[in-house]
Amino acid sequence: MNFAKYFSVIAVSMLKFAGGPLTGLALQLGWVETAICSVIGMMFTVVLVVYSGDLLRKFFKKDKAKRFTKMTRLGVKIRQKFGLVGIAFLTPILFTPVVGATLSVAFRYDKKAIFGQMFFSAVVWAFIQTLFFYFVKDLIFK
Repeated sequence: MNFAKYFSVIAVSMLKFAGGPLTGLALQLGWVETAICSVIGMMFTVVLVVYSGDLLRKFFKKDKAKRFTKMTRLGVKIRQKFGLVGIAFLTPILFTPVVGATLSVAFRYDKKAIFGQMFFSAVVWAFIQTLFFYFVKDLIFK
């Protein structure tokens, strides 16, 4: 077992979920190991953001009018149409784990619900993305 390889996949998945499967592929890990490490990375970020969300909100509280960016507008549209399920579903492929978790906290969803939805989404997308990248690699580099 090479924990440095596992940690690399986890660290990359914390910032950008699709980077986890690509890193695992580059480090020649098995697809199951890569998928599991990708889920761990995303969930570590979600836990950090959710539990530090109240503290961060107080620390960064501004008196200025709130500004809406393209990402926050998109988050609001997704929330209105699909709720937490939509945000969690799109976090691994559209948002980063930090943005998805931050949106969930900002919309004041229940912490247990955030963890459950994000975990389910992370597992599904980890296996889909990992299998896709490993399959494409076999097609391209035969």
